[in-house]
Amino acid sequence: MRPTLAVTSGEPAGIGPELCLALSRYPAQARLVVLADKELLHQRAAQLGMDVPLHDYAPDRPAPAGSLEVLHLPLAAPSAPGRLDAANGPYVLQLLDRALAGCLQGEFAAMVTAPLHKGVINDAGIRGFTGHTEYLAEKTGTPLVVMMLAGTSPIGGHGPLGQPGPLRVALATTHLPLKEVPAAITPAVLEDVLRILHADMARKYGIARPRILVAGLNPHAGEGGYLGREEIEVITPVLEKLRREGMELLGPLPADTLFTPPQLARGDCVLAMYHDQGLAPLKFATFGQGINVTLGLPIIRTSVDHGTALDLAGTGQADPGSLFTAVEQAVEMARRSRPA
Repeated sequence: MRPTLAVTSGEPAGIGPELCLALSRYPAQARLVVLADKELLHQRAAQLGMDVPLHDYAPDRPAPAGSLEVLHLPLAAPSAPGRLDAANGPYVLQLLDRALAGCLQGEFAAMVTAPLHKGVINDAGIRGFTGHTEYLAEKTGTPLVVMMLAGTSPIGGHGPLGQPGPLRVALATTHLPLKEVPAAITPAVLEDVLRILHADMARKYGIARPRILVAGLNPHAGEGGYLGREEIEVITPVLEKLRREGMELLGPLPADTLFTPPQLARGDCVLAMYHDQGLAPLKFATFGQGINVTLGLPIIRTSVDHGTALDLAGTGQADPGSLFTAVEQAVEMARRSRPA
């Protein structure tokens, strides 16, 4: 059986709708249902000269190959490429809510998300919205989730010599101002993040005993306490506790040398302490082909690793590679999690 995936089209003024149109070319290994305003997809396809038949989603009637199944949710206001409209902020969240409900009820095996625009959602009156990860955690009542980006890169640790290998970077904290990061990395939070990462590396990636490379927070991992004491007082005690339980944890490691092939070859994934520490090197190495995975949720959720690219919307220049990779990874995870 092919898994059925929900794909949210994201910010209507961005590149999400046209990336979703490209999914009509996706191989038949999964049934993809795009959540979007159907007329928006028609308009964007016409603007780009794309011939994509659109079929209304019906759970018991898959669309023919070469077409796109659409679960129609109407825009609040007309949308033009590159022009944000706060009136459509609630529409973007409605896409997420419908996909999430379908995943929780077993209608969909996973959800894949195209990019949204955090600013316009806040402008719509949904104050404090910080992103997909936090929103889905709140909606599912999950106290803690872990953001991980993944891709393949020549610096990844497990490909044959000179060939791309997997590069996976999880975050101990996500969308926080840098000045708030140290206080947010408590022993309890770090322990919970590592437990989630360890469990989902096994559950979602099939790695029974994952080796996790843990970055330090401070330059040179604190330089023995001279450049900060978080490594001594928080990170190392947590790592030692979990090692006694059998986890394979290396660190805390200096972040400036962690993202080198010899170091990455020692592990299956990296845990960075804050957003840019981990994602700057990850995106440098994999941009356009990487994906975002939310660990710890009761559902499977993957996403593209880029934003709405308003300047590219409607030009036909947007690369669907990241969305295709996100779909492929969601399919693999759905198959791995299916009961035998």
